[in-house]
Amino acid sequence: MVYLLGRAVLMPIVRLVFRPKIIGRKNVPKTGRVILASNHLSFIDSIAIPVVAPRRVQFLAKSSYFDGKGARGWASRTFFTSIGAVGVRRGAGQAAQEALDAGKRILETESAFAIYPEGTRSLDGRLYKGRTGVAWLALSTGAPVVPVGLIGTDGLMPVGSKFPRLGKVTVIFGEPIDVTVHGPATSGKARRQATDEIMAAIHTLTAQELAHAYNESPPADTIEKIKRAVLRPERL
Repeated sequence: MVYLLGRAVLMPIVRLVFRPKIIGRKNVPKTGRVILASNHLSFIDSIAIPVVAPRRVQFLAKSSYFDGKGARGWASRTFFTSIGAVGVRRGAGQAAQEALDAGKRILETESAFAIYPEGTRSLDGRLYKGRTGVAWLALSTGAPVVPVGLIGTDGLMPVGSKFPRLGKVTVIFGEPIDVTVHGPATSGKARRQATDEIMAAIHTLTAQELAHAYNESPPADTIEKIKRAVLRPERL
């Protein structure tokens, strides 16, 4: 009920502020499990995709959005619930795997689940190397992957902005990809090849400059380098 009410309220606002151009909505299956894998440029992305998609879409968000107290906490919790967000603890290692497991449970209910393979927002507009969590989800559940290209969302709400600006956004849903041909989820090679295919499809939609690297800040010290190596950042 909260989701349906929130969508009804947000849709006219989004159309007024974003003036979205939507391409390829028919590529999103109306029923059954499906992963929407998108590039990530702005906080607005997590509003744009659920609002313009032809079916309910769920995605993971920081648990802090749901843990607040008082009226402000209620408003945050209600807003993120209304756009299909599911709260999870963010981080590396076990926290990252728990997040992927939460996404898997959503898909196993024959739902649509959105994920950003880059892991976090691109601050320079380039398309970064995809982390293999998206492939693990697809290969573990058999869900097809619909690549999503977002164009213009970084102009609407740049990093650091508290409120969106007026502008235009384009949301492109590409044709579904069956990545199960690459092999089982237990194969690191299969996960990498599947992820690269997904990122190539996203790049075709957005024409972003390729970064050829993971989107992360340089390690602060040797200990951080070791942590990243041990925790296998390609899965995060």
